[in-house]
Amino acid sequence: MARTAQGMEQLDQAKKALSRASDADELRQLQAVILPLALDLTLAQTARLIGRSVRWTSRARSEYLQTGGATVADRPGKGGRRRQNLTPEEEAKFLEPFFQGAKRGGILVVGEIHRALETRLGRKVPLSSVYNLLHRHGWRKLVPAKRHVSADVELQEEWKKNSGPPSRKPFKAGTKDVRSG
Repeated sequence: MARTAQGMEQLDQAKKALSRASDADELRQLQAVILPLALDLTLAQTARLIGRSVRWTSRARSEYLQTGGATVADRPGKGGRRRQNLTPEEEAKFLEPFFQGAKRGGILVVGEIHRALETRLGRKVPLSSVYNLLHRHGWRKLVPAKRHVSADVELQEEWKKNSGPPSRKPFKAGTKDVRSG
């Protein structure tokens, strides 16, 4: 025999929130709360009606009841900086001396920043974290151009065509090699 549904005290709140549901997941979560209470349905019957698994239905229902009426839409989304090493302000303050040195004509050396960050945090940090840190603060890696900016490509190509092969005489066996001295 199935247990009786809990959460009768939040039924009116869920019914009011049903009309304000902004997406399908929020609507289904509210239905998972309302249907067992209003129609005396089991969790399996409710899951079948809303088109979700029993596990999803149970979890969504429990979450709504435990949070006191917070729906799926009220939850913070995935992403963000939950595992940040430093706050954005602390990062900017940490990078400021390095950027100041680069502005005065110095070179921004990632290895130095990496060592300083490990010292600041008191633990090892992957090098990719330093590159991500620099990227977040607008730094980009500058590399030399593949050719000189004032090079004349047409003139270089013409010279290649007209210069011909290098002049070397073939070496014959039994003759004195002038190259060997």
